[in-house]
Amino acid sequence: MKFTNLFAPTTKEAPKDALLPSHKYLVRAGFVSQYGSGLYNYLPMGKMVLDNIRDIVKDEMDKTGACEIKMGVVIPADLWKQSGRYSVFGKELLRLNDRKNNNFVLGPTHEEVVVDMVRGKINSYKQLPMHLYQITTKFRDEARPRYGILRGREFIMKDGYSFHANEESMQKEFDLMEATYRKIFTRLGLDFRVVSADSGAIGGSGSKEFMVLANNGEDDIITCKNCEYAANIEASIRAKKTTQIEIPKANMAKFHTPNCNTITDVAKFFKVDEFYTVKAVIKKAIYVDKEEVVIFFLRGNDNLQETKAQNACGALELINANEEEIKKIGLIAGYCGPFGLNESINFFIDNELKDEKNLICGANEYEYHNIGMSMLNFNESRYRDLVEVSDSDRCSYCGGEFEVTKGIEVGHIFQLGQKYAKEMGATFLDENGKTKPFYMGCYGVGVSRLVAVMVEASHDEKGCIWNRQTTPFDLDIIISNIKNSDEFEFGNRIYQSLKEDGYSVLLDDRKERFGSKIRDFELIGFPYALIVGKGLKEGNVELVNRKTLEKTSFSVDKIENKIREILA
Repeated sequence: MKFTNLFAPTTKEAPKDALLPSHKYLVRAGFVSQYGSGLYNYLPMGKMVLDNIRDIVKDEMDKTGACEIKMGVVIPADLWKQSGRYSVFGKELLRLNDRKNNNFVLGPTHEEVVVDMVRGKINSYKQLPMHLYQITTKFRDEARPRYGILRGREFIMKDGYSFHANEESMQKEFDLMEATYRKIFTRLGLDFRVVSADSGAIGGSGSKEFMVLANNGEDDIITCKNCEYAANIEASIRAKKTTQIEIPKANMAKFHTPNCNTITDVAKFFKVDEFYTVKAVIKKAIYVDKEEVVIFFLRGNDNLQETKAQNACGALELINANEEEIKKIGLIAGYCGPFGLNESINFFIDNELKDEKNLICGANEYEYHNIGMSMLNFNESRYRDLVEVSDSDRCSYCGGEFEVTKGIEVGHIFQLGQKYAKEMGATFLDENGKTKPFYMGCYGVGVSRLVAVMVEASHDEKGCIWNRQTTPFDLDIIISNIKNSDEFEFGNRIYQSLKEDGYSVLLDDRKERFGSKIRDFELIGFPYALIVGKGLKEGNVELVNRKTLEKTSFSVDKIENKIREILA
């Protein structure tokens, strides 16, 4: 393509709210344009990158035998009511009515639609397994859309759904999808990790995320330096925390502890390590039909992981309880403990406190704490994994040291089990003629998100650096002086020759200054540029590597073969 025919409005200024390189450069380089909060158009080069990514995803999915389909974005609310998610998904689900006042939603995900598609059509185990996938537009009404297309409200996703006769078949497909996703992200040239993850609003018995390592990632990933263990911090587990500090020994007693309403104050007062204290984190849990204050107890030197806490109590959302709400149920902030609580109060205790002795905790009385307490005789259902794992912790598999890295989620696979099939009455006849709900898996790749991720993974202070797999054009032929007939004819000849042989080439034939053309090349980030300039008089042209910005001079009679060699 010739640059004079390309709609690529480059700008010097980044959007005022742009914090990440991908947001700044994709807008400045003319890949996307914003038209509303969290809403973006894909301009020609953005669409090219999107298609390149889509083609890789589709190619690998088709190799697995999955069938591509296309489901609608507008979904009857009744389907979501059948699964039970209509009332629990939260405000991110955009609900709307048509002119007849029928309820609909804009689909952030399509489990309900695909279950409705197959129920009554796949009736026998002989038709299983079956895997259906699509690459289509989704909508999630983000409260704070930010980071450009990394967290927009409208996005393009590959979502696949598999149906199985038993759990073993579901697990086999789950493993196949993990291998397939590894191939996709490897072909895209990304440095990624596969991590254990929380299933969130999708649900199911197990899930894994695919995280691209990036300094600007919004997710914390826990990895072991010694083995292959990796997990999103929301789902990470650790070896039980220990200490070499001597345990304080005391008989059970209640102590007056004036002005000791923090763990630090309590530890100093009793001259003990925070390891031997019990922290109470008081939250308000939001459910479909009620709200309640819930207490989470953990070691004084640990922090609460909120997703784990939310899963423990089954809430839609957890927010901090205010002082009035805490007082209303008879609690005293700063002096709360697990012993002697009113039976109506819901609470959970971290697993690592089970059977621990000689602990210090709140006495549920103003300015009083209990010492010498033992975590015994609590109902087993009170104990949950609540702690936020940190890089000071150890791996429960090998004892190795943890480290925390930043990542961006680009894929997520789930073992749904029979969750949706049971709720929606989707069944088949097994080999014994008995009616059973399907086992299901679901598998997502953030196709449009990957456009931004490619930039986050590869950029410099000048702009984007695209790899060959995703770039809009492999080569940018820059004619220094468009009025110079020799330069124009040579550049055009190379352009036509490479184009005829199927190479993706852009000819910068604009009547712009040479410096402006170079800046656009560096900003947009094509892998290579061929500069046809003053050196042509001596029979030389320059080839620029965008990644290194190194310029290499070649004679005109060798440059075309060199380009073909590089692009082969």
